[in-house]
Amino acid sequence: MTESERRARKVMVDRSEGFGERLLGMLLDRAHEMPPQLIAPLVAEEVARVGGRDVSILLQDYGQLVLAPLPGRGLVVGGSESIDGSSAGRAFLRATPVEEPQADGVRMFLPLLDGSDQVGVMAVTLDAVDDDDRRLLRRLAGLVADMLVTKSSYTDQFFRARRRERMSVAAEIQWSLLPPLIMVTPQVAVAGILEPAYDVAGDSFDYALNDDIVHLAVIDAMGHGLNAAVLATVAIGAYRHARRADIGLAELYAFMDAAVDEQFGPDHFVTAQMARLDVRSGVLRWVNAGHPAPLLIRDHRVVQALESPGTLPVGFGGDEPQIGEEELRRGDRVLFFTDGLVEEHESGGEQFGEKRLIDFIERAGRPSEGIQEMARRLSHALMRERGGVTSDDATLFLLEWRGGTADHLATMDP
Repeated sequence: MTESERRARKVMVDRSEGFGERLLGMLLDRAHEMPPQLIAPLVAEEVARVGGRDVSILLQDYGQLVLAPLPGRGLVVGGSESIDGSSAGRAFLRATPVEEPQADGVRMFLPLLDGSDQVGVMAVTLDAVDDDDRRLLRRLAGLVADMLVTKSSYTDQFFRARRRERMSVAAEIQWSLLPPLIMVTPQVAVAGILEPAYDVAGDSFDYALNDDIVHLAVIDAMGHGLNAAVLATVAIGAYRHARRADIGLAELYAFMDAAVDEQFGPDHFVTAQMARLDVRSGVLRWVNAGHPAPLLIRDHRVVQALESPGTLPVGFGGDEPQIGEEELRRGDRVLFFTDGLVEEHESGGEQFGEKRLIDFIERAGRPSEGIQEMARRLSHALMRERGGVTSDDATLFLLEWRGGTADHLATMDP
């Protein structure tokens, strides 16, 4: 390319800074050194620049029932918004803005997305809304979500806002272990939920997307309270260490087994499922070490339980783990769950059971609902059916294979 061509190309590229870029740029420039308590007034100031007012930031509570207001200077702090049946809840569950006409303008509810993880909702009122407002506020909400997630690493402010009741020490440990509750990409989606949210002890889950493989684990450490949480912490730590060493499922199981045995001895164990999904082919492989068989959901019906030869719980080891395999179809979902979900029963009554679980899955499912909405609706429906009884931890973890490609996201083309 000649010098004259380079100059001509430079002229053709528009490097001017528009209003929206300046607005978001100022927010980003200030965010690096900003203490967490100043996020609220800064967001309120930035929203006012586009004619917005009455800003609220709503965060999902740990029980996934309500969106709780974040207190802060410049924010409107009202009551919690129910996730079911409110405009804020629709924006949250569908990960898309919702507009609600009001007497003095339009109330906008914008999902706060960090990646695909739903952090909460930002609400703002404008006199009128056009496409420029929608685009700018959507991007502002994305930046606010990133700031909340980043700043949460060194403040308790956001954790306190999400709590609706007292949390046990065991639950505090378990929540600190968890990855984001939801991940959505064009190829695969996952969503998890723990019960009881404020007193969970031995249950946990973990996942990671490494290139074309989704790695996941669902565990249930024996016992209750703090002892179970400590055992679960070692199991998840061993799982992550082995996963990051990029070893096979059999070797991963053996590593976890040895770690639990060496730390706690032969009287302690962890039931677990460790699985890997190839997002290109849809081939799912797993080791089931003491959990109920995962359920394969196709077209909102449970088509089969993914039975496989049993493997001893982690900590009991010694045998070569048995690996199951299933080739998924696009749109298939797989539900992994711990025994607390189906073994719960009222005093003197029968267990909830897998058959009733399957009936609930097929009755509760909606063709258009996302994976997070299905997980939380199923969890809450089961909780109501069991009369709110949770004498044991219970975990649901949903995996959906979409079979798409994400390559288009790596290009600058609109």
